[in-house]
Amino acid sequence: MIIEKILVTGACGQLGNVLTSKLQEKWGTNNVIASDLRSLTDFNGVFETLDATDYDAMEALVIKHDITQIYHLAAILSAKGEKEPLDTWNVNMKTLLNVLEVSRLHKVKKVFYPSSIAVFGDKIERVNTSQSPNLTPTTVYGMSKVAGENWGNYYHHKYGLDIRSIRYPGIIGHQSLPGGGTTDYAVYIYHKAIKNEQFECFLKPKTFLPMIYIDDAVRATIEIMDAPKEKITIRTSYNISGMSISPEQMVTSIKNTYPDFKAVYNPDYRQNIADSWPMSIDDSAARTDWNWMPKYLLEDMTKEMIEKLKHKHSLKEIQL
Repeated sequence: MIIEKILVTGACGQLGNVLTSKLQEKWGTNNVIASDLRSLTDFNGVFETLDATDYDAMEALVIKHDITQIYHLAAILSAKGEKEPLDTWNVNMKTLLNVLEVSRLHKVKKVFYPSSIAVFGDKIERVNTSQSPNLTPTTVYGMSKVAGENWGNYYHHKYGLDIRSIRYPGIIGHQSLPGGGTTDYAVYIYHKAIKNEQFECFLKPKTFLPMIYIDDAVRATIEIMDAPKEKITIRTSYNISGMSISPEQMVTSIKNTYPDFKAVYNPDYRQNIADSWPMSIDDSAARTDWNWMPKYLLEDMTKEMIEKLKHKHSLKEIQL
């Protein structure tokens, strides 16, 4: 078996944290190099502090560790991005172009680039949104992701770089808190539930959005990277989805365990972002090309989220 040397940028983020652990299981702890802007002193494995906007630093890291694959997760997300639009564009584009150029020049075999449902904008059919609609995003984050998809497609066709991408829906996980996205409510709601606290939601109760449990998101990422090259027919980015749910449905699901759980709804600027995104996604291309299939639906996810968060919460109380 050929051993790959993997670089993960943005490894401290919600997805990066879990993906890095799974990649360590697959390739060996010392063959996965986690990196982020902030250092981790207690990290189990190889960690490098990296500003991904610094081309020379990234190139040095790729050479130092003989990197063969890059999972580029470093980015400023949608909600935070609207507060700092120019910085969001500069960071998201500069880091990606650094990854693409380093990979081209140093013969990195595969690159993973995460896109998002933020690419779609409001000029789409919002129900069962197709793989290739008109992309007119309404956020700088979405604009950067559309541009990133096209840069990936360009580098593949012009230079032969094997770059693969999926458009993530909202990611829900128990391992860490999210980092400034429009779907963050779907994580925070479970934290409030296990603390027996009322939840204040920044979206309307019937706002349907595509979501995915983090275990499915990580598995999809590894599966697309493991797929034979000839199976990857889309070099912009694949739609994937796990479930399409609303805050109101999540509250109902949580009430099966916490009957007294309450939520109040105070929509803010993130409602306008959500209203420009799909309500559900057609991911048939991913299912056909590399056999994508989600495992978690709402009730399964709620059960696991509550169990994991209760366990984590009890451990904190013991430590205190």
